[in-house]
Amino acid sequence: MSITVKPVEKAGVIEELQEQFGNRIKTSIGACREFGTDESFHGNFPPDAVFAPHSTEEVALAVQICSKHKFPVIPYGAGTSLEGHICALHGGLCLNMIEMNQVLQVNAEDLDVVLQPGVTRKQLNSYLKDTGLFFPIDPGADASLGGMTATRASGTNAVRYGTMRENVLSLTVVMADGRVIKTAKRSRKSSAGYDLTRLFIGSEGTLGVITEITLRVYGIPEKISSAVVAFPELDSAVHSVITTIQLGIPIARIELLDDAMMRALNKFSKLEYPEEHTLFLEFHGTEYSVQEQVEMVQMICEENGGGHFQWTTRTEERNRLWQARHDAAYAAKAMRPNAQIWATDVCVPISRLAECIMETQRDIEESNLMAPIVGHVGDGNFHLVLLVDHSDPEEEKRAQGLHERMVMRALEMEGTCTGEHGIGYGKMEFLVAEHGDSVAVMRNIKIALDPDNILNPGKIVRI
Repeated sequence: MSITVKPVEKAGVIEELQEQFGNRIKTSIGACREFGTDESFHGNFPPDAVFAPHSTEEVALAVQICSKHKFPVIPYGAGTSLEGHICALHGGLCLNMIEMNQVLQVNAEDLDVVLQPGVTRKQLNSYLKDTGLFFPIDPGADASLGGMTATRASGTNAVRYGTMRENVLSLTVVMADGRVIKTAKRSRKSSAGYDLTRLFIGSEGTLGVITEITLRVYGIPEKISSAVVAFPELDSAVHSVITTIQLGIPIARIELLDDAMMRALNKFSKLEYPEEHTLFLEFHGTEYSVQEQVEMVQMICEENGGGHFQWTTRTEERNRLWQARHDAAYAAKAMRPNAQIWATDVCVPISRLAECIMETQRDIEESNLMAPIVGHVGDGNFHLVLLVDHSDPEEEKRAQGLHERMVMRALEMEGTCTGEHGIGYGKMEFLVAEHGDSVAVMRNIKIALDPDNILNPGKIVRI
């Protein structure tokens, strides 16, 4: 089912939106181009208009107008997604949710917060700072929490605290016809009907527009300690991770950066770590429990050939370490300024992680490409940061081949084509390869909730 809105009809929709919202409906070429792409290598597909709503009621009214005219609606958060999620493939109205950025309620005794979708993760933690609470899900970018919910984001803390799937308690959602629903109450568990909350988590704006989120939060740990340890061999670093997880050590963060990425990171972030395959580690808990975790992980790493641990417990040094990790893509880009970043990820069962990473590393070398490896390896998730000159057809073909082999390798190991980046329109074919006939069920759900296919059309499933 394609979206075919004629130019004259588009003008009518935009005029009706302007009658309702005035000059808050932006239609300039510059404004539309700004909201037509994310941080991926995918092309710019600008919407016909951009609107920044301030409330659920305004979102509902805008969607009602668009629904009446079968005009596409594309929710937009911070624009940090990586698979073309917010590209307006068929034009339409971009709902820029970033001005819905209020923390509405902090329920400290219940360890939850209620907020609007434009609140970013850094903004939330700054707001919570004096309460002794924090929100742990950290995908690296200062993404909006609406976007993180819509893409089922995770990140560096997922091995200890889970992903957005485990940390969203309830949602307020505007449906394709403008109806407003609430998916659950604030209770930590319920057996009441279908789990609608998790239906919308990861739906990438294709089933509804998220306008309010209730999240779990956590007490700030008594003790936090971070460390860096280098390994001469990549598989030794990965086996250290596998052993740590299999022994049930409750480590908070365990990140892998290969030697290529460490060279890039040292230069970009002005660090002086060994340019070897490296684990970034972090431990949360009481003074005693952190010390116990540290001793166990240090012993595991030493048994696998890990070098000297470099420790820090000072907040400023820890923040610098993890900011360097979050800057990994930009550090890689600086190694080849004329190339474009093509970031992709897969996730496999932890027992297959070493095999998958080592085969991928050999494939990178044989493909003669620059593609540093980084990963949230504590949960079996790793990324390639492919640096590709898209003006070179032969190089682009090699990159596409490497990417496809990496994904299919993960699927053969009973993994997934994307651990956290999502599908967008960039990985739709891999979704079919992974789920087969289940995609037809996803399509049926999409058609049932959005029969005119106006919500972020062209993403996840083809209609």
